[in-house]
Amino acid sequence: MTPMAPPAGLPGAAERSPHPPVQPVPDLPHAFADPALLEEALTHASARPRHNERLEFLGDAVLDLIVAEELFGARTDLPEGELTVRKSHVVSRPTLAEAADRLGLTPRLRVGKGLRKVELSSTVRAGLFEAVVGAVYLDGGLEAARRFVHSTLAGALDRARAEAEVVVPKQRLQELAQRDGGTPPTYELLEEAGEAHAPRFRVRAVVAGAPYPEAWGSTLKEAEMEAARLALAQLEGGESGDAPALERTTEGAEEADA
Repeated sequence: MTPMAPPAGLPGAAERSPHPPVQPVPDLPHAFADPALLEEALTHASARPRHNERLEFLGDAVLDLIVAEELFGARTDLPEGELTVRKSHVVSRPTLAEAADRLGLTPRLRVGKGLRKVELSSTVRAGLFEAVVGAVYLDGGLEAARRFVHSTLAGALDRARAEAEVVVPKQRLQELAQRDGGTPPTYELLEEAGEAHAPRFRVRAVVAGAPYPEAWGSTLKEAEMEAARLALAQLEGGESGDAPALERTTEGAEEADA
C-alpha cells in the first residue's frame, strides 16, 4: 500500500524533525516510511513544542474503530452494552500501558526534565501507545493500523472475543458500594473536550465520599465504565492510588441509618 501523505496542516518530515532520529524500536511490527512520524509519536508534550498529543488524539479514535470492528464481527451474539464493556477492557489504560512497555516504547519516550527522574504513569504510557497507533495510521493507512493493533493487542483481543461473560464494572462497583447498606457510587463529569463530532469526557467515580482515578471516554457512558473499572482496580487491590479502600465504619453506618 502506498503510504498516506500527511493531511493538510500536518507538517512534512523535514519540517517536523530537526532533531536526530529516535532510537530504533526492534519489536515494533511496522516499518515506517516516514520515520519522523515515529519521532513525533515518541515525544511527550513536556519535551518540546512538537509533541505527540495530536497523534494520541488520532490514535485513540483509530484504536476504538479497530477494536469495535473486531468485536462487532467476532461476537454477533452480544448486545451493544456488553460489546462496549469488552472494548473498554481492550483499550483500557493498563492494557495500553503494558503494550507500550512490552514493545520497548516507554524507555524511548522523550520527556522533559521534570519527568526524567520519575516512573512514567500508566496514563502517559497508554497515551504513548495511542500516539504510535496514530502515527502508523498516517504512515500506512487503516490496514497497517489494523495489523499493528491485532499484533500488539492480540492477547487482550483474544480474551475479549472468547470470554463467556465479562464483569460489568459499573454493576460490580455498585455491588461493592452498597455492601452492608452503603450508598451507590456516583460519577462526576470533570471535563468535556473535543469537537462536537468527536467529544471526549473526563469522569471519576466517587464511592463513600472518596474520589477515585479519573478516566476519559469518547462517550459519557464509556468514560463512566472506565472510571468504574479504575475504582474497582483499587478497591479489589489491582492498582494503588490516593483513594482509600472501601470501608463502612460504625460512624458511617450510624449516619446512613439516621
